[in-house]
Amino acid sequence: MAATTFEMDGSVMEGGGQILRLSAALSCIQGASIKINKIRAGRSTPGLRPQHLSGLELVRDMCNGNLEGATVGSSEITLTPGKIKGGNHVADTRTAGSVGLLMQISLPCALFAQGPSELCLKGGTNAEMAPQIDYTVKVFKPIVERFGVQFDCDLKMRGYYPKGGGEVVLKVNPVKELSPINMTERGNITKIYGRAFVAGVLPFKLAKDMSTAAVRTIRKEIKDLYINIQSLQEKDKACGNGNGIIIIAESSTGCIFAGSSLGKKGVYADKVGIEAAEMLLRNIRHNGCVDEFLQDQLIIFMALANGTSRMRTGPITLHTQTAIHVAEQLTNAKFVIRKAEDEHGNNDTYIIECQGVGATNPSL
Repeated sequence: MAATTFEMDGSVMEGGGQILRLSAALSCIQGASIKINKIRAGRSTPGLRPQHLSGLELVRDMCNGNLEGATVGSSEITLTPGKIKGGNHVADTRTAGSVGLLMQISLPCALFAQGPSELCLKGGTNAEMAPQIDYTVKVFKPIVERFGVQFDCDLKMRGYYPKGGGEVVLKVNPVKELSPINMTERGNITKIYGRAFVAGVLPFKLAKDMSTAAVRTIRKEIKDLYINIQSLQEKDKACGNGNGIIIIAESSTGCIFAGSSLGKKGVYADKVGIEAAEMLLRNIRHNGCVDEFLQDQLIIFMALANGTSRMRTGPITLHTQTAIHVAEQLTNAKFVIRKAEDEHGNNDTYIIECQGVGATNPSL
């Protein structure tokens, strides 16, 4: 065990669960203890929520570690990691807490494990304020694989707010090291497709309405592409009631963007479709290579990669600034952000460059 103990202020910048997830993962991978205080201090319900707790417990189990202060509502925890072993692990938020966020904390750790991991993650698959599982599979997965990452994501059951009940099984192979990425050429948008879904007792018409409104909105701006948004009634693989839409765009250079939205009580279905479409269009306009949601999710991989990564983005989000802050505090990675000064860039186009630390897996 390294004697170093890092300290992290959980209230800085974005000040949410993200600081916790990144700090715990980096602590685990580097074999250094970490103390995180002022956890979610500025939130309406400060401290650990059930989904944060299950994520921390998952990492503790994966690395044979010791976790102190981890109870719901706690504002300070200490994680002392051991060696990351592979094998089977289960994490259950017992709420609609996001399965995608459980994956954010555990996937980086599994990559540096002694052997393959199988992670059974339970909670919400399509929840507010977190990546929908469709986003994780269709956008995050193919892009993160460019770092040399290999994993399978098997969606067993969808779970919606407030009950959760969703289940995803993640199978991850460890890597020797991560390769840097270079995503600086956007190219042209060549494909737009998606899915609008209803589950439980909600009528199928809602899916059709979301899809029609989304297509109509995109058509105003992108006239020459066929837009294929399927309307689906989730039958067997869904727990609870829910409706939502995700729309994905691909570019000629393999960049992938998404816009998504979930239905809420009292919100018209066409409004949900329009919101997702406008989100997608906003993320295509800035001419970056990643959307605003992928930006921060790639930072930890850039920091750990062996070499210089470059990523062309739109406006830098607070989540991304926070992820960079955590990565620079806990590793020797160095990030530089500059404006993209080329003919395709506009005022909102940036390049994030990172000199990664070249973390290696001692077991491989």
